[in-house]
Amino acid sequence: MFGLKQHMPKSLFGRALAIIIVPIAIMQIVVAYIFFDAHWQTVTASLSDGVASEIALATQLYNEDPSEARASEVDVMLRRDMRLAMELRRGDVLPPNTRNAFFSNLDRTLRRALGETIERPFWFDTTRYPDHIDIRVAVDDGVLYFIAPRERVFAPTGFIFIFWLIMATLFLSLVSILFILNQARPITRLANAAEAFGKGRDIGNFKPTGATEVRQASQAFLDMRERILRHVEQRTHFLAGVSHDLRTPLTRLKLHLAMSEKNEDTAAALADLSDMEAMLDGYLDFAQGLAGEEATQTDISALLIDLCDASGVSEYDIEPELSALVRAGAIRRALSNLIENAKAYGGNTELSAKVSGESWLDITIDDDGPGIADADMERAFAPFVRLDLARGQNVKGVGLGLSIAKDTAQLHGGELILKRSPKGGLRAIFRLPA
Repeated sequence: MFGLKQHMPKSLFGRALAIIIVPIAIMQIVVAYIFFDAHWQTVTASLSDGVASEIALATQLYNEDPSEARASEVDVMLRRDMRLAMELRRGDVLPPNTRNAFFSNLDRTLRRALGETIERPFWFDTTRYPDHIDIRVAVDDGVLYFIAPRERVFAPTGFIFIFWLIMATLFLSLVSILFILNQARPITRLANAAEAFGKGRDIGNFKPTGATEVRQASQAFLDMRERILRHVEQRTHFLAGVSHDLRTPLTRLKLHLAMSEKNEDTAAALADLSDMEAMLDGYLDFAQGLAGEEATQTDISALLIDLCDASGVSEYDIEPELSALVRAGAIRRALSNLIENAKAYGGNTELSAKVSGESWLDITIDDDGPGIADADMERAFAPFVRLDLARGQNVKGVGLGLSIAKDTAQLHGGELILKRSPKGGLRAIFRLPA
């Protein structure tokens, strides 16, 4: 059972086709077997026995008077009454080898019939002529050649039956394929729409179609999509409003401190206000996600080179002409967070970008900092989490850098992977569909 499951088709189309085609094939095989075993074999055996009896009679008549005249008389009788032809060839011998037909049952049936009725050595060939059977019987002075119509030896209805059986199977299979394709197409469209939505792309004019169950699943997907979009929009508006409301008193405080006497206390207060503004920026970035930006075909190589120049990363290895359908602003923000983290907690930062396999674009950022313990790799992605080595927070100290980067990768259909870097610190692999 386990071996059978391994060979089963993986797609819905393949499995549905197998469910229909396999029973049809089994039914046709059973019907063909019953037909050949119970009807065709019996009819063919009867025809072969009749021809064998006529050849045995002709051989006996010739042996009573083994002459050219008697051979001619028997030939005339056979042609007129039995649709057989006979010729005497003096001095001939039977061929030493035989040629078997594709359907060996034909040869076995004829060989049995001739063996039971003819006492002399014989030879036959069912493959030399398309419409006739060559049968030869050894006599004292040579060989008697008999030519019999094929339909007199074998039932021709068997091949006609097989032909129509195959044609019916092909026709039913074609109808099944067209029907299954029509049923599987709405499911494929639903899967494509779900994949596009998961990557933050427009799903186009997707509408529920197909069978009732598929329509229900499609409508449930559309309802879920509306709820998610509404939730993201509400979250973005809420945090944007909070950020806007808090910026006003922060601006007044900064203005008040700027006009106050310059000392250590005012300098510390201004530093705290800067941290608070950075936190608000981080909260807003985390809330916005990919909202408000359309995915476009982007030159990733140019984006990464520009980002490295702006961030001061001098060691990078970027393959030319890397391109992907992404939201460039979100990608830039996520990679900037990863680069700033690497620079903040490591003295040396390297970036590389290349196509991995046939469908992935890997952007790798390495540093030589303290890294993250293997047990804390997953926990580092949680929002607002700060690990003991301070690698879970972004450069502004909010604890959202890795969360934003992972959300961005996942919403593009990719992933963010953390590993131990060969440089001794942390390796972040930002993977996107190529």
